[in-house]
Amino acid sequence: MRKMFVITLMGIAIVGGTGISATAGETKAKMEKGKGEAKADYQEAKGEAKALTEEAKGNKTKAEMERAKGNVKGAGERVKGKSKETKARVE
Repeated sequence: MRKMFVITLMGIAIVGGTGISATAGETKAKMEKGKGEAKADYQEAKGEAKALTEEAKGNKTKAEMERAKGNVKGAGERVKGKSKETKARVE
């Protein structure tokens, strides 16, 4: 009887520990995705600000280049965030 109780208790502990681990992974994955999105938005806003500064100076070509750089850096940050999210889900 005592053996059965100990085995049951161990089984509950193992199953409960696995559930907690999965929840922590999901939380970390969402956090990584959010960080990637925030960094991407920041890079795009930074590029837009530089573009507006260049337009004020009269450099339309350089303004478009700054806008494009901001968009490319933003896309890169989104990819990094997605990659880290996937990695966190796998862990």
